[in-house]
Amino acid sequence: MKLFFYDLETTGTSPFRNGIHQISGMIVIDGVVKEEFNYFVQPNPDAKIEESALQVGGVTKEQIMAYPPMADVYGKIVKMLEKYVDKFNKTDKFHLVGYNNAAFDNPFFRTWFAQNGDRYFGSWFWADTIDVMVMASYALAEHRGQLENFKLATVAAAMGVEVKTDDLHNAMYDIMLTKAVFDKITNR
Repeated sequence: MKLFFYDLETTGTSPFRNGIHQISGMIVIDGVVKEEFNYFVQPNPDAKIEESALQVGGVTKEQIMAYPPMADVYGKIVKMLEKYVDKFNKTDKFHLVGYNNAAFDNPFFRTWFAQNGDRYFGSWFWADTIDVMVMASYALAEHRGQLENFKLATVAAAMGVEVKTDDLHNAMYDIMLTKAVFDKITNR
């Protein structure tokens, strides 16, 4: 099984209006971490940059505008994908895995591919997704009423995963937490 764990940091909440400024994650194949990645990326030049979103990520507009252009980072992502998936084989794809990725990250990531002139997102990834938040909903169903919220840090702590609050909203740290929760739920 090919899993593409990933998390994004963005300049807002709309995949069509805002852009991505960090893409992090890991490639896990048959339970083995094959590769980790952490790319800082200049948002799409047409993206609206919302100060409140940057504050969540602890970055400034000046910082993100100094990151490598999205075309460069897109090229690195595709080279990485090519090592593990034959995009011309419709039975060889990654499962996208993240925390709340079905509702948030996947639309941003798909839009980002299109903004880079790539209409073949589905050649790399299955259309369905593995959303660890949904998995955790079932795993914590009996205790849900006792949780303050269902954010990643709260869920991770409830599952016995150590959380470093100062590192939250860094895409690489968030995906490490996501994988730790996934591993707890799946008993890996």
